[in-house]
Amino acid sequence: MKLLHIDSSVLGPHSVSRQVSAAIVDRLRQATPSLDIIYRDLTQTPLAHLSGSHLAAAQGAPAPTELGPDLAASAAVLNEFLAADIVVIGAPMYNFTIPSQLKAWIDRILVAGKTFQYGANGPQGLAGGKRVIVAISRGGFYGAETPYAAGEHLETYLRWVFGFIGITDPEFISADGIQVGPDHREKALAGALQAATSLQAA
Repeated sequence: MKLLHIDSSVLGPHSVSRQVSAAIVDRLRQATPSLDIIYRDLTQTPLAHLSGSHLAAAQGAPAPTELGPDLAASAAVLNEFLAADIVVIGAPMYNFTIPSQLKAWIDRILVAGKTFQYGANGPQGLAGGKRVIVAISRGGFYGAETPYAAGEHLETYLRWVFGFIGITDPEFISADGIQVGPDHREKALAGALQAATSLQAA
């Protein structure tokens, strides 16, 4: 069984989402010692954002020589995702949505003919059957009952993205209110870590 671990926070060891995603992976590793784990840090090895040349190459146009390494990186991250049985993602909220580094990764895995296709009845996901677990951290509170619910474009976006490619039941472990104050941060982190260690193994 293969697990793909993705981190996208720019805060390194100070990151809440990184701590929680690591705890999730540790929990799954303990449950399945033979788990084959691939780790990708999107801040240490960032992917370029899409360009006109990327899109032209995807449509079959000759790729400029200088685009070669980036196209190879695209193929690598797509193959990592397709091969994974479990995907664990650390995803902090930056300015109400995902980090741009994570968006660049998503742009490389949402590929027509690979993870989705268009048919007579509209788009169809091709990546179903994977288990996706997302560790999210948010500076404030964005629940449906809060005044800021309309500004939540992290979990809602990721639910839509993974649903689009056939993963209709992604799991989320959240640490909310981490910028409200030190006490809130510690409480939120402790709760998320507890949820990670209590995660169902299979």
